[in-house]
Amino acid sequence: MTVSEQQTGRPDERTGRLYGVGLGPGDPNLMTLRAVEVIAEADVVAYHSARHGRSIARSIAAKHLRADHIEEALVYPVTTETTDHPGGYRGAMEDFYTEAAARLAVHLDAGRTVAVLAEGDPMFYGSYMHMHKRLADRYPTEVIPGVTSVSAAAARLGAPLAEGEEVLTILPGTLPEEELTARLAATDAAVVMKLGRTFPAVRRAFEASGRLPEARYVERATMAGERLGELADTDAGSVPYFAVAVLPSRIDARPERAPGDGEVAVVGTGPAGPLWLTPETRGALAAADDLVGYTTYLDRVPVRPGQTRHGSDNKVESERAEFALDLARRGRRVAVVSGGDPGVFAMATAVLEVASQEEYADVPVRVLPGVTAANAAAARAGAPLGHDYATISLSDRLKPWEVIAERLRAAASADLVLALYNPGSRSRTWQVGKARDLLLEHRSPETPVVLGRDVGGPSESVRTVRLADLDPAEVDMRTILIVGSSQTRWGRRGDGTQIVWTPRRYPEG
Repeated sequence: MTVSEQQTGRPDERTGRLYGVGLGPGDPNLMTLRAVEVIAEADVVAYHSARHGRSIARSIAAKHLRADHIEEALVYPVTTETTDHPGGYRGAMEDFYTEAAARLAVHLDAGRTVAVLAEGDPMFYGSYMHMHKRLADRYPTEVIPGVTSVSAAAARLGAPLAEGEEVLTILPGTLPEEELTARLAATDAAVVMKLGRTFPAVRRAFEASGRLPEARYVERATMAGERLGELADTDAGSVPYFAVAVLPSRIDARPERAPGDGEVAVVGTGPAGPLWLTPETRGALAAADDLVGYTTYLDRVPVRPGQTRHGSDNKVESERAEFALDLARRGRRVAVVSGGDPGVFAMATAVLEVASQEEYADVPVRVLPGVTAANAAAARAGAPLGHDYATISLSDRLKPWEVIAERLRAAASADLVLALYNPGSRSRTWQVGKARDLLLEHRSPETPVVLGRDVGGPSESVRTVRLADLDPAEVDMRTILIVGSSQTRWGRRGDGTQIVWTPRRYPEG
């Protein structure tokens, strides 16, 4: 650091100036005026290239280069080839970037202005950023933004990328296939870059996520040899690195479907808001034409233009299921929204029961799992479900209390941890007390009981009491109870946090 830097905290203005110059997606006419100005002012023009020596960045800016420009070709030692570098590909590239930055620093120390050319935008998947990270803290630096290939692809397709509250996700095709699949399923709109050799895996990810029919293909946007088409129809052997796959905005793009094209997806939203959604569930909610569900659960799902929401009371499950299946029979893609996991005391059973009727036999039905209330409360408390456990609903609306009591006795005598759903409501206030007294016939009064209320929600409360101290007045319909076995332990850690866990090893005999 120079004396000037020490005094001002800024790079020394007596050195040269570094520019990262975004050139846009390929058409020289899409360079910005500022990019042209900077190249004209520069003493040194640097650009990256493969070992064949050809540089796309240089070709874009070629008509603005002067004979007296000092050119620095920064030639990659390796691209997709193998390397004998002891650090492998990453090590070879790190050494290259360090050496390239040192070459540019020589010019900057001599007072020369250096313009590093970058296709697209310098800070978007570009090589310039590696120069920036190594030099910008030492020299005056300016980054000139450029039109990205993402923007160019959307423009050439004539398709909006994202609108309103939609989420646009940019993904490198080099991600693992399963990760790509999950992210494509979960997002509204997407662009996958870096195709070429990754294309077969990228295409499979689009297909597995159910997004292939929407996907478009753009090759060399705005350049010579540009090609547009449907991703599903693209020959894998013809795809270069400079190609992208695009999922455009879904708004105003929902197709008209024939009666046989509908389906019902029963989705679990977890115990609370969006943080508890799985990628698969998030994708099904985004893709639906209609959302059907208990109004409280529908309110957890973001409003999207083009979707119709059908809210109803919590006690009309069969009617809700029939309504959803009727919509699907007319060609609608329907998401039936359920809290927690739809197969645990929730809507999956109601939908499948109605779907088993002959008139709905041809309507496709999928059940997508969600985080259960028991799993959510257990995670907050520690690991009370670490060994065998039973899940029982205390609601006697759909089964007699005698059946509930018999099952409680059986599970308690088997020394199972118990996850008790639907413990109480305004119209059911006595079941918790009855269950406590029954369990005390088999369990120690010291048995830990986790009370998880509104887990994941704004009024979340998770605490642990002794079974003997369980107060029915503190339990409502939004509470789940986890009653430990004889082996369940509880205590406090050094920071005062209370934890509950059930050992995985059960004592012999």
